Amino acid sequence: MEAFFRTHRYLVEHTNAPVRRNLMDEIDWNDRLIGIKGTRGVGKTTFLLQYAKENFETNDRQCLYINMNNFYFQGRGIADFAGEFYHKGGRVLLIDQVFKQPNWSKELRRCYDEHPGLKIVFTGSSVMRLKEENPELNGIVKSYNLRGFSFREFVNLLTGNDFHAYSLEEILTDHEHIVKQILPKVSPSRFFQDYIHHGFYPFFQEHRNYSENLLKTMNMMTEMDILIIKQIEVNFLTKIKKLFYQLAEEGPKAPNVSQLALDIETSRATVMNYIKYLTDARLINMIYPIGEEFPKKPSKVMLHNSNLLYAIYPIHVEKQTAMETFFVNSLWKDHKVNQSPREQFYIVDEHLKFRICDASAANKIRYSPDTIYARYNTEIGKENLIPLWLLGFLY
Repeated sequence: MEAFFRTHRYLVEHTNAPVRRNLMDEIDWNDRLIGIKGTRGVGKTTFLLQYAKENFETNDRQCLYINMNNFYFQGRGIADFAGEFYHKGGRVLLIDQVFKQPNWSKELRRCYDEHPGLKIVFTGSSVMRLKEENPELNGIVKSYNLRGFSFREFVNLLTGNDFHAYSLEEILTDHEHIVKQILPKVSPSRFFQDYIHHGFYPFFQEHRNYSENLLKTMNMMTEMDILIIKQIEVNFLTKIKKLFYQLAEEGPKAPNVSQLALDIETSRATVMNYIKYLTDARLINMIYPIGEEFPKKPSKVMLHNSNLLYAIYPIHVEKQTAMETFFVNSLWKDHKVNQSPREQFYIVDEHLKFRICDASAANKIRYSPDTIYARYNTEIGKENLIPLWLLGFLY
């Protein structure tokens, strides 16, 4: 136990989170069992350590961070360790990568039932479906998603500002006033393309090649998260990777499931399951018409965030594709995005019609009062013409 406290103390002391994530204030920390899901690279470990740093003194033995990567836990279950921690005065156990532990959900249930004074906060992959696949946690776990950096967080980090998030309603009704508050402090256009290219994953701050790091992360998502959590045999890994690459290369369009099944030598049903796994891993997004959902074929498959575009196919990225990818990714956290029958158009929350378009091509667009135009290549807007970058301030 002492070794774990020493590691905890060292990690908390050396944790540096220059941007405080909004999720820290969205979580009800009174709950006893809290799950933080998120894709690899979005900062889940830092999030746990930042929580410890904000709420406990470094030497306070009531709080302890542990990582299931530690080989110690191959011979000892979570529940037994948690029991020892609790009886020695521990009250908050932070468990990183919980899915690495066999029978982790049953172990957490034991902790919950046997130690009513113990709070557990754990992290896991976005591929995990906590309640659907782990019925023992139904009714006791509160699940949250940690996302990559928003454009707002990216700007705050690089400029030292402290811009707060806005709701979609605030942006739509008051975007001209909001922009007037932001522009005197920072020029968003100076940072927007950098964010589109490399701003979503916090590891852009590391002194390593970002694209190579992202490719490594993407491989880990498929090789570890999807295979282990979905219990897929390793010989099917190449099929999943090939499918992912083909979807990315084809761009945002409806997948030809029959052709994809032929290409990777599997069934149509398996292709759709693999597409769903890639969606759960936050590698792609499936966009449907209103009223339709999985397991039906989506009307469009697009990469989950624009950074992935440059990592997979850096030779030529269509700007319109990157901007639409940014739009869907920014709205995805709190809003439902459906495909409109028309290209470049989306329906948000089943009633708001959006078009993503280039402000520099304004003379080619026939504007309609029933549509919101999210425009790139501009910092300002008016009425139903809003600057696309501002949607990056939704979280």
